[in-house]
Amino acid sequence: MMNTSFSLSKFVLKYTDFLAFVGLWLWFGIFQVQEKDAVSWTTYLTTLLVLLPTQLTGLVFSWHKPNRLANFNKSRFLLYWVGSFLVALPLLTVASIFLFSGYDSMLFIGAALCSFLLEVVLLGNYFYVKRVQHIKWIKKIGLENAVLVSLILFALIISTMAVSSIGNPEYDTKDRLLVGFVFVPTRLITHFWTFLGFMIQFLLMYLAGYLFFLLNSRILVSKILKQKGLVLYILSALAAVAILYPIVGQLLILMPINQVFGRDIFSLNPFLLENGFGAMVIIALSLPIVLALQWGKQNTHILSLEREKSRTELDLLKQQLNPHFFFNTLNNLYALSLQKSEKTSESILQLSELMRYTIYKGQEDRVSIAQELKYLEDYIDLQQIRLKKPLRLEFNKQIENERVQLAPLLFIVLVENAFKHGIEPAEEVAFLNLSLTCTDQELRFVCENSIEPEETKQKPGIGLDNLKKRLELLYPKAYTLDISSNNTIFKAVLYLKLA
Repeated sequence: MMNTSFSLSKFVLKYTDFLAFVGLWLWFGIFQVQEKDAVSWTTYLTTLLVLLPTQLTGLVFSWHKPNRLANFNKSRFLLYWVGSFLVALPLLTVASIFLFSGYDSMLFIGAALCSFLLEVVLLGNYFYVKRVQHIKWIKKIGLENAVLVSLILFALIISTMAVSSIGNPEYDTKDRLLVGFVFVPTRLITHFWTFLGFMIQFLLMYLAGYLFFLLNSRILVSKILKQKGLVLYILSALAAVAILYPIVGQLLILMPINQVFGRDIFSLNPFLLENGFGAMVIIALSLPIVLALQWGKQNTHILSLEREKSRTELDLLKQQLNPHFFFNTLNNLYALSLQKSEKTSESILQLSELMRYTIYKGQEDRVSIAQELKYLEDYIDLQQIRLKKPLRLEFNKQIENERVQLAPLLFIVLVENAFKHGIEPAEEVAFLNLSLTCTDQELRFVCENSIEPEETKQKPGIGLDNLKKRLELLYPKAYTLDISSNNTIFKAVLYLKLA
């Protein structure tokens, strides 16, 4: 059950844009049923079928968008976008108009236009989120400040509408002023002080409700409910409302705005039970929101601690990996210098590139498969120089996209292990068979090498243990590492789920 829920959540998260287009398509079917006043599944399904060509572009494009954004460069993605929405969409719309001539052509044009506008909104949201996710002040706004900003904006709008209604006989009478849905910007200048007075008083009215929301968020839920339980939370909420609502009600009654809008201050009752009920409604409605907020903060804190722990462990494993590789490569260089090989200078340069990759690229979260492969091939070339016997090497590669990203320094551990325990000690000709298959979604790396019989009795080195720990941290539940050996062959198969 949990796996099904997890898979569904991953699907929804990945294909949110696609679901938005599905929703747009279905809403068009619902509106058409309402407009034709023909409440039947036949009308609904027929409408969906008729509108499918105009929605097909958005549906197909949004389905493939996650992979396109990950693997296409900007110019290629732009070309794909233009081809979909500026070429294919108009053509399909025109075809629909001719194919379903019995329907109003504006239905297809409107559906196509909505599909285009939805994609513009989704694409704009993608780049906006990608850009602002690093802006710290946006992250710090929080629910409470967002509610406060919303109340200020609402007070501003209502005050503008109230001032704009002054002098309009439809709303401004001898007895009272009604707030009409009108906006006259010049009135903000000619009646500025009236506007400012309205703004302050409306804001105070809304802040009275915000007071109970804040009380519930800061004290009742976070302190009393969390530490004392539900019964004392309810009793405390009732006590807080009993203490505050008559005082708040009296302050609101004394505001001059009551006379402007025709409310007799002498007939107003600060102890009116409706006001107390309104305060309780605010607390009750805000309870699930505040609980969700508290849970979100706690969960975020836990995830942050887990990520910090994982990062620390990962850095520790990398530090254990680098010295081992460093000493191995120094041995290679030493062997070359003793042989006075003409390849010494070339090998030093190659070694420096390997060390640079290990030190700098090895600290990155992800590298391309092409970079990792180049690093691996250079390492193998360098290792072969110091072998006693020639190496039978076979490396089969099937890579669909060289820009696919993965964690660095994963393959090298298996290849290092093959050289250290199988190839270097060999008295006869040794072999190393490597196979790498990589798509956008998955990767499979096979390392098979010959070993000496006595090597099979040795315990696995620290490199393989570190690799398993790194994989658990980097690809939890998205990898398999199968290791097998007999008297002559050692084989390791690494599988990664990349998408």
